[in-house]
Amino acid sequence: MAEEHFEAEYLIETPLDPAKVAEIMAGEQSSGTFIRVAGETDDLRARARAEVIAVDSLEERPEPTLPSAWLQRRGIAGPFKRARIRIRFPIANIGVNLSALASTVAGNLYDLGEVTGLRLQTITLPSSYRRRYRMPKQGIAGTRALMKAGEGPLLGSIIKPNVGMSSAETAAQVVILCQAGIDFIKDDEISANPDHAPLRERIPAVMAEIKRAEDRSGRRVMMAFNITDDTDAMRRHADLVAREGGTCVMANLNWCGFSAVETLRRSTDLALHGHRNGFGALSRCEVLGIGFGAYQVLWRLAGVDHMHVHGLDGKFAQDNQEVIDSTALCLTPLDDQSDDRVLPAFSSGQWAGTVPATRQAAGGDDFLFMAGGGIAGHPGGAAAGVESIRAAFEATRTGQTLKDAAKSSQPLRQALEFFGSKAA
Repeated sequence: MAEEHFEAEYLIETPLDPAKVAEIMAGEQSSGTFIRVAGETDDLRARARAEVIAVDSLEERPEPTLPSAWLQRRGIAGPFKRARIRIRFPIANIGVNLSALASTVAGNLYDLGEVTGLRLQTITLPSSYRRRYRMPKQGIAGTRALMKAGEGPLLGSIIKPNVGMSSAETAAQVVILCQAGIDFIKDDEISANPDHAPLRERIPAVMAEIKRAEDRSGRRVMMAFNITDDTDAMRRHADLVAREGGTCVMANLNWCGFSAVETLRRSTDLALHGHRNGFGALSRCEVLGIGFGAYQVLWRLAGVDHMHVHGLDGKFAQDNQEVIDSTALCLTPLDDQSDDRVLPAFSSGQWAGTVPATRQAAGGDDFLFMAGGGIAGHPGGAAAGVESIRAAFEATRTGQTLKDAAKSSQPLRQALEFFGSKAA
């Protein structure tokens, strides 16, 4: 791949010749439109037009996945051919502009009448272009340093109940989790700045307890405050977190947008925990939307430090292989000259029983394992919930089965009995 280009891969479905549709896609997202116009010289096309570099035919379907009035008006029927398309785009068309980059690789492509399905799968950038965008401020190494957690998996939890507690009640939950030996706590994605626990009160109340816990343990638990809001409010609340001694903030990426997250990244050195809630709307259809391969590239260019990948054997729709592949992507550098990896964050229905598969999927200990109900809902209490997960991690490290490890760990035994019956 030349330094002056980047590439995107798509899955398309169409009743037309996929190679012809690929050329339409390349023209639509670069210098062309549906007809050649004055000013579109050969020289301009040579500089600015995207180029189709691969068309790989896949299976055919008798029926379309999505309707197209454009095809219906022309009486064009199936079969509907699927194909993998790879297009090379000139970097000069975009410069350093994340919103324009996203508009180029996606944008109007989803509305093309020629397709009955289109999904952006991957984006591949030359390292020199990647370095022109934001890097993580903390990443994996910085997150570990802030937690004083030099090795081993990182264990986190989520404030539960999700919403409804006052600032003081939230702080009391934090006390329990800190005493239980947690590394990381985060707000739920739907609890940002509610009337019953506004951030101006909740941040100081929670940080006071985290600092008290640090006085006892020597370690400052990382708390990801959900500051999702308009850009000005996010910056204001990140500043408050920093003043109170916090180390992390969280943003609901899909609802804040690239510009807000980029602005936040420029304005703070805090670890930025990227929550992907809403990603299912973009990804669950096999031939529509955007795959995690492309999605994580765009948000890493915005400078996030952590990325959610969901969880193995969890409560959401993604199969385990998708979670495993997403984890590997987060742990793969986009830049071959620096460590721009981001910390994959596992969540959704996680508990001690999902630990072995998670550790195997991560291929090491560089991940954040978050359990909300798996800790708070443990029959022995939060401390026992944390201990059950720690015991499960130790079992995987030493090659024991969880069943064997539970013989010497009551919290793990309770977890297997309680959560195991519900998982079954």
